[in-house]
Amino acid sequence: MCDETNKSYLKMTDEELQSELEQLRTIYKKYQRRGLNLNMARGKPCKEQLDISMGMMDVLNSSSDLCCADGTDCRNYGVLGGIDEARELMGDMMENNPKDVLIYGNSSLSIMYDTISRSMTHGVMGSTPWIQLPEVKFLCPVPGYDRHFGITEYFGIKMIPVPMFHTGPDMDMIEDLVSSDPSIKGIWCVPKYSNPQGYSYSDETVMRFARLKPAAHDFRIFWDNAYCIHHLYEDKQDHIIEIIAECKRAGNPDMVYKFASTSKITFPGSGISAIATSPNNMEDIEEQLKHQTIGYDKVNQLRHVRFFGDIHGMVEHMKLHADILRPKFEAVEDILAEELTGKEIGYWTKPLGGYFICFKGLEGTAKKIVDQCKKAGVTLTKAGATWPYGIDPKDQYIRIAPSFPSIEDLKEAAKLLSICTRIVSIEKIMENRKNNVETVAVVEK
Repeated sequence: MCDETNKSYLKMTDEELQSELEQLRTIYKKYQRRGLNLNMARGKPCKEQLDISMGMMDVLNSSSDLCCADGTDCRNYGVLGGIDEARELMGDMMENNPKDVLIYGNSSLSIMYDTISRSMTHGVMGSTPWIQLPEVKFLCPVPGYDRHFGITEYFGIKMIPVPMFHTGPDMDMIEDLVSSDPSIKGIWCVPKYSNPQGYSYSDETVMRFARLKPAAHDFRIFWDNAYCIHHLYEDKQDHIIEIIAECKRAGNPDMVYKFASTSKITFPGSGISAIATSPNNMEDIEEQLKHQTIGYDKVNQLRHVRFFGDIHGMVEHMKLHADILRPKFEAVEDILAEELTGKEIGYWTKPLGGYFICFKGLEGTAKKIVDQCKKAGVTLTKAGATWPYGIDPKDQYIRIAPSFPSIEDLKEAAKLLSICTRIVSIEKIMENRKNNVETVAVVEK
């Protein structure tokens, strides 16, 4: 290969690129013959992460007292909003007053789906049901969370991409659109360790969100704080302003729904989830919820409370998760740096928390990189998944999920991803040169 290891591919001659490409293709064929079968498509906790919560299975048994401090028998019907102890635990995790928190089942995604569905059929706090309106729109920071986009697409809501920066989404664009278009009813947000970049919203971004002046009185911020305590480091952690309190100070107390769950804290299939919001929104939600359920799984709520004790127990538990995840993130980052630094064909985020690394390649390469990886035995998230309708207009972004595979497998996958990126990038550069098209370098901004 080229002697100058970190030389930009954009500055290599055609002969240098061709020589590099031939040697990379030889390496790639060796990977294909190995019969790898690795999956990095979704942010699933690994077995070791699930194992650290197994003690929760022992905190309750047939001889346990299943009554709360107020005498509520968790085995029976009732307590629509969740037991007080669970509301306090989740309130502390979300940085909200327990009175402003409702506990649901295992999935915060289900709460978001219900919230959109209720808005479609019954409106928001007495407003016209969205389904009766000529058009409903949602703002979608991109790259973003595919399952958010899946919900709004399912309900036929038009999605408008909004660029993401290190400080959060483009607030100039958001303020302009929200203030001028009453058909815009909401925005999806993952404000802390965002999916997939791992960015956290700056103080200015949160304050500007709280001070929005929507043309639609039923506009809501869908604040998915999925990774609120999911730090990778004890000494380097992102912190964001609490949005509900900030909205209240700004005179917009009802503008936000805030979501969270224990899905990546205990067991994804049997955690507890919650929404925090204003008293007015809470009343609106409970009016619908009472027709949907008499109450969610209070035994599971009690199990979580008994296992953690309080927020301090939860924080200590998250340190165990960090000890498992941190080496995985660092392994991927190290290999990408070793293989791609200086070549100007891609950059990747280096988050301090959350579950993902976001990779950006040359324009027009993401789909082919993902396809090449799959043909050699490594499955990544589908290219385009981090954009509304699955369409990345420049075909550049790839989401990397390091949590599930072993470190050894991750190293193999990251190495293969790098090889595929180099092959596809060289092919793209040579194609562009042939067609007299400029190749725009990809460098970290």
